[in-house]
Amino acid sequence: MPRALQRCFWAGDDPLMVAYHDEEWGVPIHDDRRWYEKLTLDGAQAGLSWMTILRKREGYRDAFRGFDAAAVARFGARDVARLMKHPGIVRNRLKIQSAIGNARALLAIAAERGSFDAWIWEFIGGRTIAGRSRGRADMPARTPLSDALSKELRRRGFSFVGSTIVYAFMQAAGLVNDHTLGCFRRTQVAALARQARR
Repeated sequence: MPRALQRCFWAGDDPLMVAYHDEEWGVPIHDDRRWYEKLTLDGAQAGLSWMTILRKREGYRDAFRGFDAAAVARFGARDVARLMKHPGIVRNRLKIQSAIGNARALLAIAAERGSFDAWIWEFIGGRTIAGRSRGRADMPARTPLSDALSKELRRRGFSFVGSTIVYAFMQAAGLVNDHTLGCFRRTQVAALARQARR
């Protein structure tokens, strides 16, 4: 009988979460639309479980124009009112307004630096940072780098980007490879990070 794959402790056994762990979490992002999606979903998660947001992801895609930051940046008060009635998202006015403001802030960085992607990878030195966690007990919730990135994002007009939220999207977007030592995805994600640098 084949041995079961070893996964990060948080993957659990829900098929949606397992698929997210196995196919997406930690894979380096190099696309501004995907970055805007991560910022929006991780900001929406504040105070909630990731599973709650993962289940609402399609609702967010619908509500926020497929995570097209240029389209969302044009949203105004009527759009906020409309989104407050959208059944597929977390209907929290501050989080909705944050998603709109973050679209504008992301576009401002893209206009200045060519892309948000180029800017954020440069901020961390251009390569994925290898985490060293073995399990829940030694997995950081934030780091000095996430503190610095959070501060810079806030300075540039982003909201719902506290250091813990920022570290979560650093992990999810491949800025940090925090698949635990022993997780089968760790070496695969490391290989994807090396390919992306070529």
